[in-house]
Amino acid sequence: MQFIFLSGSSNSQNLIRSQGLMQIAMDRLQTELDRILSSNRCLLDPESFSTRFSERSFGSDFSYDDTDAGTGDETQIGRENDRASAIAASDLHSIAKCMISVGYGIECVRIYKLARQSIIDEALHRVGFERMSPNQVQKLDWEIVEGRITNWLAAARIAVRNLFSGERILCDQVFAGAGAIKESCFAEISKDAASDLFRFPESVAVKCKKSPEKMFRVLDLYDSLSDLLPEIESIFSYESTSAVRLQALSSLLKLREQVRNMFSDFESELQKDPPRSPVPGGGLHPLTSYVMNYLSFMGNYSGILAEIFADLPFQVQNPFFQISTTAANDPLSSIAARIAWLILVLLCKINAKAELYKDVSLSYLFLANNLHHVMNEVKKSEIGYLLGDDWVSNHEAKVAQYAASYERAAWGKVVSELPDDPTAEIPSEKVKEAFQRFSSAFEKTYRIQRDWIVPDEMMREHIKVSVVKRVVPAYRAFFKKHQVLFRDESDFGDLVRFTPMDLENYFSELFSGSLRSQMSP
Repeated sequence: MQFIFLSGSSNSQNLIRSQGLMQIAMDRLQTELDRILSSNRCLLDPESFSTRFSERSFGSDFSYDDTDAGTGDETQIGRENDRASAIAASDLHSIAKCMISVGYGIECVRIYKLARQSIIDEALHRVGFERMSPNQVQKLDWEIVEGRITNWLAAARIAVRNLFSGERILCDQVFAGAGAIKESCFAEISKDAASDLFRFPESVAVKCKKSPEKMFRVLDLYDSLSDLLPEIESIFSYESTSAVRLQALSSLLKLREQVRNMFSDFESELQKDPPRSPVPGGGLHPLTSYVMNYLSFMGNYSGILAEIFADLPFQVQNPFFQISTTAANDPLSSIAARIAWLILVLLCKINAKAELYKDVSLSYLFLANNLHHVMNEVKKSEIGYLLGDDWVSNHEAKVAQYAASYERAAWGKVVSELPDDPTAEIPSEKVKEAFQRFSSAFEKTYRIQRDWIVPDEMMREHIKVSVVKRVVPAYRAFFKKHQVLFRDESDFGDLVRFTPMDLENYFSELFSGSLRSQMSP
């Protein structure tokens, strides 16, 4: 189309006629622009457009070339869609170029923005993101927020890598050669939606204040946003979209700050945990279970935590705290030290709770149970790798020490009622006294321990076997040597109350918290 501008008076009929023709032409171009945008919504969908032209940089030429295309029905359909998308984008570019060149850029941008902005909003809704203000997020129950976080994690990746990327690619193509208009158009289409999308993590961080148990969802948001940040900075590189970049960075920094605070709050809560009533039976303390479950999850985020704490060195002035990690310049060493410190604080708390038991043997059993659980959680999670083999070996040795101390404290006195040499010749009265003392000591000790607990099956069996080896062989030797002296006496059953097999049967029922065994008073 060629426009003729004539000099002379504004009342010139030719000038009036040319202006009228221009207006008609522009009206038709606006109508055609709107028609192409409306009828090609699927072909110009930003997600699809981004996928088709993902290998092309922003602002590059979009002329279509299918010389390297493959064969087959699906490939043919794909080639046709690619060609149709390129043609539609090229037509839009031609119309935009014409309108802008004759001063109708504002009208062009208005139509384009109106059509494309609705597509962005619909696409965000389709991928599961519901735009909300920070105040609205604060008023939601946490269960609902968790669902929104899950939706955001999926939606943000699609929005950045397909939706906004595709919209930027299309905008660069349509308004190629019109730098300022191209920039402002993309900004007006995407800025509000993108800002809302990247503001959500910051709103969640604020809501999670003073809630260490919510740290892992905050870490999920941090991990995702940190991963997407380079692409966000590339897509929203214009000065007019700097607010989007700043919002994404602000959210990332707020998430980092909140994780650090949550970590600190978690330690504070652990430090303040007071000694309460002892756990019945010396079993697993709820604090041990809670802390180790928390730390096990934390191990799965060690890389992210290392990034978050990279500029915050960990220092503790405590003579009992020593840990050898990997190389000093390894970012994970700081996280390993923090986790090791939290475990030490936990074990100190467990030691304090062990002192609540009046029976020292039960204290040792409680310590063995809880440290064994700590070690199980360490070895089956990433924490084991972080803390290293030496740390694991040292603490496993402590479990064995606690178990041995329990065994000595609980059953040492029972065995001591037998002669040092069970097969030695001693007077019959001494034999009677030994049987009576042993039976009374065993019965008393067994009754006390009948409700004691060892939750871990392997450890339970290990301690049973160890106790049996300590008690039964000595008693069996004594029993075999001296039972013949009293077998024919009428009170033999009262004198020799247990056979070696009886002892083994009773021991088999220990540490289950069961009252199955019934002994005579």
